[in-house]
Amino acid sequence: DTLRADRSSSGSLLMVQGEAGLGKTALLAETRRMAERRGCTVWSARGGETLRSVPFNVVRQLLQPALVSLMPEEAREYLGDWYEVAGPALGITEPGERQADPQGVRDGLVAAVRRLARRDWPLVLLIDDAHWADQETLRWLAAFAERLDDLSVLVVVARRPGEVSGESARLLDTVAATAGRPGTLLSALTPDATAGLTRATLGAHADAPFCREVWAVTGGNPYETVELLAKVQDSELEPTEGSAAELRALNRSARGGGLVARLEELGIDATRFAWAAAILGTGITVRLVAKLATMDHEAAARCAELLKGARILAEPDPSAARAADGELEFVHPLIATAVYHSIPDALRTAMHGIAAQVITDSGLGAALASRHLLQVHPDDDEELVEQLREAAREHLAVGAPDAARRCLERALLEPPTPEVHARVLYELGCATLLTAPAVTIDHLQSALGMPGLAGDERVDAVFRLSQALLHNDQLEEAVRTVEAEAARLEEGPAKLRLQAVRFMWEGIAGEAVSPDRSERLAALAATCTGRDNSERALLMLRGFDALIHGENAEEVVEYCDRSLVNGRLAPGLGWTDTEWGIELLLMLASSYAHTDRLDRAESLCTEALRAYETAGWSGGHLVLAHAYVGLAHRRRGRLREAETSLRESLRLAERVGRGLPLYWTVTCNLVDTLLARGHVVEAWEIAEEYGFAPPYPSTIVMPDVRSVRGRLLLAVGRTQDGINELEEAEKAAAARGHHNPVVVPWALDLARALATEDPARAARLASDARRQAERFGTDTAIGEALRCAAALETGQRAVRLAAQAVAYLEASPCQYEHAAARVEYGIAARSVAEINRGLALARSCGADGLVATAREVLDTGRGLR
Repeated sequence: DTLRADRSSSGSLLMVQGEAGLGKTALLAETRRMAERRGCTVWSARGGETLRSVPFNVVRQLLQPALVSLMPEEAREYLGDWYEVAGPALGITEPGERQADPQGVRDGLVAAVRRLARRDWPLVLLIDDAHWADQETLRWLAAFAERLDDLSVLVVVARRPGEVSGESARLLDTVAATAGRPGTLLSALTPDATAGLTRATLGAHADAPFCREVWAVTGGNPYETVELLAKVQDSELEPTEGSAAELRALNRSARGGGLVARLEELGIDATRFAWAAAILGTGITVRLVAKLATMDHEAAARCAELLKGARILAEPDPSAARAADGELEFVHPLIATAVYHSIPDALRTAMHGIAAQVITDSGLGAALASRHLLQVHPDDDEELVEQLREAAREHLAVGAPDAARRCLERALLEPPTPEVHARVLYELGCATLLTAPAVTIDHLQSALGMPGLAGDERVDAVFRLSQALLHNDQLEEAVRTVEAEAARLEEGPAKLRLQAVRFMWEGIAGEAVSPDRSERLAALAATCTGRDNSERALLMLRGFDALIHGENAEEVVEYCDRSLVNGRLAPGLGWTDTEWGIELLLMLASSYAHTDRLDRAESLCTEALRAYETAGWSGGHLVLAHAYVGLAHRRRGRLREAETSLRESLRLAERVGRGLPLYWTVTCNLVDTLLARGHVVEAWEIAEEYGFAPPYPSTIVMPDVRSVRGRLLLAVGRTQDGINELEEAEKAAAARGHHNPVVVPWALDLARALATEDPARAARLASDARRQAERFGTDTAIGEALRCAAALETGQRAVRLAAQAVAYLEASPCQYEHAAARVEYGIAARSVAEINRGLALARSCGADGLVATAREVLDTGRGLR
């Protein structure tokens, strides 16, 4: 009723828990009837014990009514940009060639249901047996449940408690936590309730001892009670005390071994039919079962009727969605489980193999057949290995890496032939790269240690291994891995690629990896003309190295420009190309951003954001894209826009996980932006909440974390702590040879902090920073150094230096720094006009702290002209 009251009402989630047979399915069926009577749209789905390895199985069932009603053009219109991302997972469009990002697919599915829900309001989603749902569906459900506050949908989930453990249990607990109310825990029928049900079924003349025995025999389990009473009716047993002794035998025939015995009484053909139906689990049709049970269609149809009469199979409820079109389903999951486990082990394995072949022959694809192939005993079957590899590729293409991993791990058990073994390990390593770096390392090291990988495939395996080592915080091992492989290769593009990768990993190291790295990189880059992507990568790396060491900015830009093709990223070096990774392109964007080429930096970062959103990459790649868009805004002086981008980046980073290098990038840039805005309290709260404090990551972060942390400590009044932090930044920069005052700005803040306590040292620091800024040569670097120098002076010398700072920063694209210089110059020169010019710039930037400073000086007005 709340759902129907208003389209803007918040959504709700109800979790119903109960042991098998306590009535969860009946409760959901009644919910459906209630909702439909009130004019609601109802979509439903059910997990299956034998279907948990089928990715997106349950969410596909759930959306089936909506998808079936849409033409492809309509589906594309409703889903918009998410059509290509979520469509393959839903089975409504073919996947692309590239491996799909699981987080992106999950976001796409959330968006798809949100859009369809607005069309079909008021919408009720029913999910039965959620404990048997596939993990991909559970991850979607957990994400969707978090968004119910702003979406008017009722979600009702039924599950058995304690049925699953591990990731599935954690996801179900996450879903339950979003309900905001305790879940409903179903209990067994009381003796009185059982008596009422007995008399309603058998007649009012059922006596009390008989009703009591029904309760004692079934334990008050509603499903067993209903089944037992049906057996009493079938056997025409009188519901009196004299017949009560026969109830236990009747009850045994409805469960476990008794059910199996009853099934066998129907004959061998009916038993084979039931077994085949249990193997299929879903999409049970007489035609498919006949193929699997190797019987003709007429005999199969007779068996279906027998099993329906015995209340083992039934025709599906036409109003409820199922995973695939089927003519039959088991009356209850308990029956399906009992029948499945009654199949002799060897025969069950063989039937899974036949089922895989039937599905393959029907043209339904390797991915759908893979759940059966996983159950087949290893037998040196080359064809099965290839089928599992194909299934893994299909799973990766729709964003289900866990399903791909299961297929490839099973392929290893077959085992593959020696010439294929290494490739399977390589593919397994690629499948686990995003989710389990440590596991990836083992697989790829094993693959590289055996014959089978050669040429570009081997080089790619080495690159991916080094990526996994880096993500597993084994930077030095990553460097040694690519170095050792490069040493084995003759001169050429492959060797050059690995040399570039080595320099790339060394370039993002927080500490110096090798003392002569810059010299070796410079020598190698000097031979590069940009004729292939390995050379282009080396030019990008050389430009970034020159940047952080404070070499001339024009040379930095020249290296970066030479790495492009007609001003654009070369094919194969795009944001979604996996041959090189995102790190290299972020170095390129950083080089442009810190050399005052903000148009180029902003264009690159915006292109990254668009590419990842279009491709549905919603994990770490999208986090960094938003962060670097924020960095471009921050450098430009658009502080409000920078904060918006960085807060979105932080929201996405929370889903990826704290402690990763990307997390530091986001928090560091957000703290820096909030300080520039003058929002010191918010900056401190972000730092406290997200752990922006030592120990720092082993990889480089831009801007420098120690410099930003030191500035934050100064801003909150912890002056000595701030000085100490900035001195640590000085030591770290000296150890790494990082001498660019724009990238590692510790010196300017430390000089200001020491102005009163140690003016001589402050002057030396400012002088050194100015010399480095002039060497680097950008208007921003020189202007900022002059701002610091002016802050340390008084009288006309301070005015002259402040005027020079304004002149440089007026030519710079960094508007916040220009605004700050303008205000400081106006104060030093006591000029109302200059302060007002700075005030207008500060307002346009969103620099609220600078606005307050200017306003305070103008309001007091003392000594101003």
